[in-house]
Amino acid sequence: MNRPVISDSVLYIGCDDSDLDLFESQYVVPEGVSYNSYVILDEKVAVMDTADRRVGDTWLSNLEAALNGRKPDYLVIHHLEPDHAANIGRFAEKYPDAVLVGNAKTFSMLPSYYEDLNLTGRTLTVKEGDTLSLGGHSLTFVMAPMVHWPEVMVSFEASERILFSADAFGKFGTIASYDGDWACEARRYYMNIVGKYGAQVQALLKKAAALDIATICPLHGPVLTGDLSRYMELYDIWSSYRPEDRGVTVAAASIHGNTRGAAKYLAELLEKKGEKVEFFDLTRCDVAEAVEAAFRYDRMVLAACTYDGGLFPAMEDFLSHLKAKNWQGRSVFLIENGSWAPQAGKLMRAALEGMKNITVAEDVITLRGAVKRADRAALEALAEKL
Repeated sequence: MNRPVISDSVLYIGCDDSDLDLFESQYVVPEGVSYNSYVILDEKVAVMDTADRRVGDTWLSNLEAALNGRKPDYLVIHHLEPDHAANIGRFAEKYPDAVLVGNAKTFSMLPSYYEDLNLTGRTLTVKEGDTLSLGGHSLTFVMAPMVHWPEVMVSFEASERILFSADAFGKFGTIASYDGDWACEARRYYMNIVGKYGAQVQALLKKAAALDIATICPLHGPVLTGDLSRYMELYDIWSSYRPEDRGVTVAAASIHGNTRGAAKYLAELLEKKGEKVEFFDLTRCDVAEAVEAAFRYDRMVLAACTYDGGLFPAMEDFLSHLKAKNWQGRSVFLIENGSWAPQAGKLMRAALEGMKNITVAEDVITLRGAVKRADRAALEALAEKL
C-alpha cells in the first residue's frame, strides 16, 4: 500500500480493507474501504483515531513503526463508530500512560463499547474551541454533532493547516485503488451515510469556512490537498439538498419485465432527446447507487407494479431509503402497472407526500400488463414533458 504523504511530522497509519464486501453490512464496496488514522509527532505525540477490528493488528504495527520507539501522549477520538474506534481498548492497554481526548458525549458513549475499560485519570474532555498544544503543533477542536453521530468532532492543526475531518469528506474505496476520481464514490458515501444530516453538515461547513485549511484528512478515502474549493462546493450542494446536475433518474420495480420495459423505453427516449439519464432496475441494482442518483439529479421517474394490492417491495424499499436520507426538493413522475386493480401510483404518491418539497406530477401513466401502442404514445408524451 502506498500511504499518503502528509508531512514530516504528520504521518498516515491507516489501513486498506480490500476484502470487505458490505460496508455497514449494507453498502457494496467493490473497491473496499480504507480506515484512516494519523499520528502527529512533536514534543508530545498525538494519535488521531484508531481503526476497524478487521485491521487491528496491521494498525497497531503501523502505529508502532511511526512512533519509532516513542510513546504516544494522546489518543484523539473524533468518532466512536466501530470502524474507527474498535482498537481503543488495545491502544489503552498497550500505552497505559496515554490520555484519551474526546468531548463529553464521547465519554458518555464509550462504555457502550468498552464495558470494563478503566480510564480513571486518563481522559481529557474538550469542548468547542478548546486547544491542545503538542509543541509546534496545536489542535483546535470543533464540535460536529450528527455528522453523523452525536459525539462527532473534528480538529484543526494550525501550523500545517490540516483539518482532521472525521467522516466528513470521506469516500468508499481503498487508498490503493484511488485513481483521482473522488466525487463518484464520495457522493455515494455521503448520500447513504451522512445524507440525512444536511443541516448539521451545513453548520460544520460554516465553521470550516473560518479556518485556513490546506489539507483535509478524513477517516475514509484519500487525503485531500491542493484546491479544496471543489470538495467544499460539492458538500455544500449535497448538504443543502440541491440537485448537482440536470438529469433524470428512472427507477423501475417490475415483476415480469413489462413495467421495466416501459421505464427503459422512456429512458431511451429521453437519451435521444439529449437528456442525461440513469436507469435502475430496483430488483437487481445496488439501491445505494439509485439513492445517489436520486440526490444527484433534479427529476425522477418511478415505475412500479401493484403487488397483492400494495406496492411492489423493491419500490417500497427504495422509497423508504429516500425518506430515511431526507431526500427532498425534486420533481417526480409516476408510471404504474396493474392487470386488474392498479394501486402503485396512489401508493407511491402517498409515500412521496411524506417527504419535503417533492412535486409529483398529477398525470400518472397507467399500464395494464404488457406495453401497448397507446402506452408507447403516452410514454412519448411524458418524455416530451420531461
